[in-house]
Order: sequence, then structure tokens, then C-alpha cells
Amino acid sequence: MALLDDVKSELAAFEGDSPAAIKAQAATMIRFGGGLHRVQNAYVIRSIYTSLEAAEWLRDTLRNVFGHEAEIKHQTRQTQNGPVETYIVLVTRNVVALALQTGLVDRRKQQVHGLPAEVVNGSIAQIKASWRGAFMARGMLSEPGKASFLDIACPSEEAAMALCGMARRLGFQAKHRTTRTSERVTLKDPDAIERMLKSMGASRSVREWTGKRSDGETRGKANRLANFDDANMRRSAKAAAEASEKVQRAFEILGDNIPENLRQAGQLRIDHVDKSLEELGKIAEPQITKDAIAGRIRRLLQLAEKTEKARAAESK
Repeated sequence: MALLDDVKSELAAFEGDSPAAIKAQAATMIRFGGGLHRVQNAYVIRSIYTSLEAAEWLRDTLRNVFGHEAEIKHQTRQTQNGPVETYIVLVTRNVVALALQTGLVDRRKQQVHGLPAEVVNGSIAQIKASWRGAFMARGMLSEPGKASFLDIACPSEEAAMALCGMARRLGFQAKHRTTRTSERVTLKDPDAIERMLKSMGASRSVREWTGKRSDGETRGKANRLANFDDANMRRSAKAAAEASEKVQRAFEILGDNIPENLRQAGQLRIDHVDKSLEELGKIAEPQITKDAIAGRIRRLLQLAEKTEKARAAESK
């Protein structure tokens, strides 16, 4: 989780966006963090984040850009994997006015099920900012060395579809999937994940993710090659042992009736069970090729089989 925290911290520190992009990011963060809630006869905005920097960015933006005060409440939640720190951004005053400003409710004061139209249909800067906000709110990122994914849990199917549509505008094919507990949008291609992280503004963190991923892939490839080599060696050793047993049996059947060149090849196989056919060819006198020694052993075994069958036929 350390790398994920680093990514969200870097995104929270991103600067240089236009006011429209900042508003798009804030609206998406509120929507994906929890959004608008009705409590008795009033509304509150209550959005939950696992990153303190993300919560602080939203609180400061609501104050400095929208003119609304928000507070952050800290909670510790116990899970099967240990305690999880969460940070709740809470707005209790002038909530409907803020919802109108962010586009989370329309002019009829009906809640928007997905994301505001002005965000979805906005500029590329707004699209990038919206993805940044979604990731800061509910984003997950694979640890380097494991199967690559960038995943965002969405508050509704409409929000997931909006996120996928915006990804297409950025040149990405994000996949929408429905799980038992949530709607999710996922990128799995490592190159696409790298480009998306850069698009959102995590240039520093993406270098770390890419570097560690490359190291993990290199180690994985080395391990696979080592396992492959081990498997080949085991198969070769097994085949050599079986061939040696067959040659010994052939010697028993043929006795002294063995051509000298075939006898020499068979004896080498018996005497050097651990060596490959190529190595047997090199220690033969005179040296012969791998194919030649394999052919001689094969003819030896065929001669033994033919002799055994002939004896069986005579005995009947």
C-alpha cells in the first residue's frame, strides 16, 4: 500500500490546473467518496478517503474555490488485514448550494446518478482532473512484480460508464465490470496504466512503479527460465536412465552378437548415464556426432527387439 499512498499524495500535490479542472476534480472526489446524503430533513456531504492528503486537498478546495467550510474527521476501522485509517470530509452548512456548484444536483435539485455533464463533456484537462479525483477517492494500484492493474471502485453503474467514456477521450480502453459488491473500472495493460498515471499527474510515482515492475518481471523471467532449465535437465536425466536400462537389456539379449560400433555406443550410454548424447559423441573414439550416436543406440535396441521376437517365434 506504500506505493499507492505515494501516488495519492503526489496527485494531491498536483498544481497548474485551471479553475474548471479543479472543480471537476472536487466534484468527482465528492461523488466517488460518498457524495450527498439526506439526514432527516437536511442534506450533508460526507466523503470518506484513506489518504489524509486527499481529504485535505478537498477540504481546502471547498474553502478556497467554492467558499464552503468542511471539516475532517479521523477514524480507525478494524479489518481482517488490520486497522485502516480513514478520513471523512464533512460539510453540513449550505450543502445544496455546494451540490449545485459542483453539479452533483441538477437545476431541479435532483441528484446526478453519474458525473456532472459539464465534467463528462468538458475539456481534456477536466477529464484528466476527474480521473485524478476518482483515483484519489477510490483508486487501487497493483504492487510491482504482481499482475498489473489500476482499479477504481465506482458509486454507481452510471459513474462507472462516465469514467470509461472519459478514458476513451484520453485514448484508453478501460473495462467496466460489476462485482458482487461494487461497480469497478479497470486498466490491466501495464503500458496503459503507466500512461494513465502520467496523465493524472503522478510522473514521479509512475517511474517507481515502472522500475519496480520491470525488476519484478526480470526476476520472474529468470525464475521461469531457471525452472524451465531444471525441468529440461530432469527430463534429460530420466530419458538417459531409461535408455541405459534398455541398452543393458539389449546386451543381455544379443550377447556377443553385436556389431562393434553399436556395442561401443551402447557401452558409453551405460557407463555415462549422466551425460547427454552430444557429450557421449565427444568421448567416443573416434568422436562422432550426437545424431550418429543416437542412431547407433537406436539400431542396437531395434536389433535386440528383432532378435527377441524371433526367439519367441521359434519357441512356439
